[in-house]
Amino acid sequence: MKVSLFVYGTLRHGESNFTYMKEASCIAEQARTSGKLYDTGEGYPAMTAESGAVYGELYVLDKENLERIHELEGYFAENHQNNLFDLKEVTVMTDTGEFHALTYVMNESRTNGMKQIESGDWKEYLFASELPEETLYFAYGSCMDTERFKLAGVDHHFSEVIGAGKTERYSVKFTISVHDGGRADLVEEHGGAEGILYRVSKEAVEYLYVREGVGTGMYRPAFIGVKVNGREYKQCLTFTVIDKKEEFRPPGHYSSEILKGAEGRLSPEYVKQIKRYMDELPEM
Repeated sequence: MKVSLFVYGTLRHGESNFTYMKEASCIAEQARTSGKLYDTGEGYPAMTAESGAVYGELYVLDKENLERIHELEGYFAENHQNNLFDLKEVTVMTDTGEFHALTYVMNESRTNGMKQIESGDWKEYLFASELPEETLYFAYGSCMDTERFKLAGVDHHFSEVIGAGKTERYSVKFTISVHDGGRADLVEEHGGAEGILYRVSKEAVEYLYVREGVGTGMYRPAFIGVKVNGREYKQCLTFTVIDKKEEFRPPGHYSSEILKGAEGRLSPEYVKQIKRYMDELPEM
């Protein structure tokens, strides 16, 4: 029998206990559910069933695999007095729809004194707590073009280009709008998005957090796999829209940045595809 499981901490891809998920099938890398996230101080987070958003991944696995994860999570049985975590069914939101899944939650009383993770994202929390000296960054929108980097005086932080990359799990859409039209978003719907993979400094990451409006809730950091010339690069930083809305055509200056950054670097077929897609979107 198969079950769906939402994971948000050390069971996530690339984290310390991901080996438990090796036989599971990933339904969504970008998933979220309602709750609050806390740092236990023991090297793993705890989620409580409260209002808020917790980000993670959605998997399908067999019951035998789930039993092994129960042991890891300190779950014995429903309402067992020795449970570290309880097992709860939750609604999980993904870019392609809603799912029902199990997840591990901690009683709110146990989280007293723990630090709340405001972003709701354990992976991002670890990353931002101590930014590495170098980070792989995947740009799929206006950041493929370097003109605004130069105007901001940060172009030297984006000088190391790994190459043109592709991520099969994602598509480029325009799900967020400002006063003059849509802006690019990376949506997990298996469309084969292309972009530029950079190796950047932590100063570049700090700049990107501001430019992408992370602090204002426009975009959030995400970590994905990207292929460049047949080689897969894992855990590449990118940014995805939090509150995805109806798509609108981007303004001319913004679409020009995308095309300027894409032409001669991404595949000609993809450049034609993204240009056509932008042109066919409705105006605001």
